[in-house]
Amino acid sequence: MSAIIIDGKALAAEIREKIKEDTARMTSAGIRPGLAVVLVGDDPASKVYVRNKKAACEEAGILSEEYTLPASTSEAELLELIHKLNNKKDIHGILVQAPLPSHINFKTITENILPEKDVDAFHPYNVGKIMIGDFDFLPCTPAGVMELIKKAGVSVSGKNCVVVGRSNIVGKPQSMLLLKENGTVTICHSKTENLADFTKKADILVVAVGRAEMIKGDMIKPGAVVIDVGMNRNSEGKLVGDVDFSTAKDVAGYITPVPGGVGPMTITMLLKNTLKAAELSSKIDLK
Repeated sequence: MSAIIIDGKALAAEIREKIKEDTARMTSAGIRPGLAVVLVGDDPASKVYVRNKKAACEEAGILSEEYTLPASTSEAELLELIHKLNNKKDIHGILVQAPLPSHINFKTITENILPEKDVDAFHPYNVGKIMIGDFDFLPCTPAGVMELIKKAGVSVSGKNCVVVGRSNIVGKPQSMLLLKENGTVTICHSKTENLADFTKKADILVVAVGRAEMIKGDMIKPGAVVIDVGMNRNSEGKLVGDVDFSTAKDVAGYITPVPGGVGPMTITMLLKNTLKAAELSSKIDLK
């Protein structure tokens, strides 16, 4: 029996429609949510991401400002721009696209974005709030993963949840969100011995390691919810995830495809965070 495919593209469209409606309501009340995206250098993938974010903002009615800087931009120059955006009243969210040139410290840049405009939820203040379960913003990809699990109609409470990957962007915050929903969480990573011993016990398996098709069907518990965060190119140049979809789909109960799973949800959660930032700063309650 094949797994039920969790369609991230369809769910993203559904959530974006609600964001569009709420943005229109806020704009009619005199506050148009605004997002500033900063791109330093000419990384091709980053250019695509920025373009997609801009298009998503425009579709939702969110003001989008793009700042494209040369790779030679100094850290001091970038910080100067961040400080200007911090003080810009019509900008509610600031996103600095990673990766940055090697001479610029991403941590330093992140720490200089006002926490209330940190729609990526990377600032230590927001990370701390996630740790204690009292947050305003969530990192976009982990937030999207939680929405996908919810869409599958699966309760996290009491389930064995395994997160493969321990990055600050996905793995660590993902584990905190699953824990907040009363999941029993195990974090695995590149140093984990006998990885399959852990993944085969997972009722909910989230994979975010950046290794093409490393999780095979025989490493998955029958009926499990499998969320594939990975996005890689295989030897043939085809876009694939961290999970071997061809073998996993015959074992899992629910599974996200690549592309069309987590990807569309990440930008959608960015829009949601921008709307939330505008709501908090203006004190307009959209509920």
